[in-house]
Amino acid sequence: MFSRFAWGLRGFLRHPLTLDDARAVIERRLAEREANFLRLLERGIFNYAPSPYLPLLKLADCEIGDIKNLLRAKGLEKTLHHLRDAGVYISFEEFKGRKPLVRGGQMIALHPHSFDNPFLSRSYITASGGTTGAQTRVETDLDHLAAQSTHLMLARQAHGVLDVPTALWRGILPDGSGINNLLRAAHLGRYPQRWFSPIVTANLKASLKYKYHLATYTTVVLGRVFGKPLPWPEMVGIEDAIVVARWASETLQTHGACLILSPVSRALRVCVAAQEAGLDLTGATFMIAGEPPTAAKVKGIESTGARYFPTYGLAEAGRIGMGCAKPTACNDLHLLTDAFAVIQKPRAIQDSEIIVEAFNVTALLLTAPKLMLNVEIDDYGIVENRACGCPLEELGFSEHLRDIRSFSKLTGEGVTLVGSEMVHILEEVLPTRFGGSALDYQLMEEEDEQGFTRLSLLVNPRLEIADEAAVIDAVLAAMEKSSVGADSASAIWKQAKALRVKRQKPVWTGRGKLMPLHLANRSKGAKV
Repeated sequence: MFSRFAWGLRGFLRHPLTLDDARAVIERRLAEREANFLRLLERGIFNYAPSPYLPLLKLADCEIGDIKNLLRAKGLEKTLHHLRDAGVYISFEEFKGRKPLVRGGQMIALHPHSFDNPFLSRSYITASGGTTGAQTRVETDLDHLAAQSTHLMLARQAHGVLDVPTALWRGILPDGSGINNLLRAAHLGRYPQRWFSPIVTANLKASLKYKYHLATYTTVVLGRVFGKPLPWPEMVGIEDAIVVARWASETLQTHGACLILSPVSRALRVCVAAQEAGLDLTGATFMIAGEPPTAAKVKGIESTGARYFPTYGLAEAGRIGMGCAKPTACNDLHLLTDAFAVIQKPRAIQDSEIIVEAFNVTALLLTAPKLMLNVEIDDYGIVENRACGCPLEELGFSEHLRDIRSFSKLTGEGVTLVGSEMVHILEEVLPTRFGGSALDYQLMEEEDEQGFTRLSLLVNPRLEIADEAAVIDAVLAAMEKSSVGADSASAIWKQAKALRVKRQKPVWTGRGKLMPLHLANRSKGAKV
């Protein structure tokens, strides 16, 4: 794997993308959407016996010829709706390999690699974010990074930041966001000047720390050997946002503009630090991801004179949407329809009266790390075809995503938290350590007075707990024992003080249910 990666990296860096190349690629892929979809189905599903999609298609009595006929008659999105109605879809928990696939009385065991694209050269492996016990290992191909680089180049051009000095505040491996953003930028021939990284490996076992540090620094060394000025990662903890703010301020004084790639909360931390230090960030732009850019967060960023544009995606698939240059909402994005198709299906949220229009995502490129055919990602929002007049629409991206929310995931400091492992901590670890039962603990996502996302651990006041800090320590310690991904998330949350204890009774649903994860203020765009 390493030798393939080293050889591939040389070619990847040797031929940087141009704007004309990027536009031509997008034009071609948009024209070939249906052909690419069929090619992926033929190679990755119908001619790949282990594919978990095969039994679903068999139950739907659907062969490749039937899909070709549907495409000719109805087009791609209506074909996907037809397949979804016939039961051809994958739930989020199934896609993560946490639940078996059960349809029509049949059960198929799944694991995190069940949906891997079998045709990648598997250049390097990262771990998806999250604190879910068994993290998802994502095998990323350099060809896929090159495919995504077209979107990055055209989005940066649309927002006027293609050629400005750039910095990353993203983690090193196993967090793939840093290395992925570094290599995508390098493929454009636009090398970041600085790479700031929060210390996410501080609590890893020594052997794992050595492994991931070695992989990260070897990539930078290889880039430099090939004559490309890739920056060394600099460890800058969450509490040291002023370091990034000062870089931005100094760069603005010499260049008048700069771009910072970071999760939403980290962008806000830079802006808060700048305000406290009296620094003006007019001319700075943040390319943000990881959490919805809420009104409070946006207000905090823009109060310094900075701008932002959001991106939206998955570790398993890459960027699905890029921020509109003439937005109508905080997180108004263009759906990258050359690479993805998104349809919606009404979905009742468990143990509530709320129904949401859930996203079902299909990947269209052969380079995608995972094969995705109507995969629920537990997000919902508004999908609309709208003329906005921005450069991304002129390229053919007329479909918009906005007001995106999740109905099963909590986020904090750019780290996503879902389901099973946290349920274990809330329902077993904490009651065993501090007393009470599963009815006495709940985790809730909130925004504080500055707009930072906080995860409030609701603890029933009836419990006598002398040291509330010990409760937080117990949660973080349990996360550290779960997996590399959970360990990394624990380190980020510990630095950011994202967890806090609130002595109040857990919130019950209208149906008299107590959900371990309470997603407050997620009913926007939902039906009750």
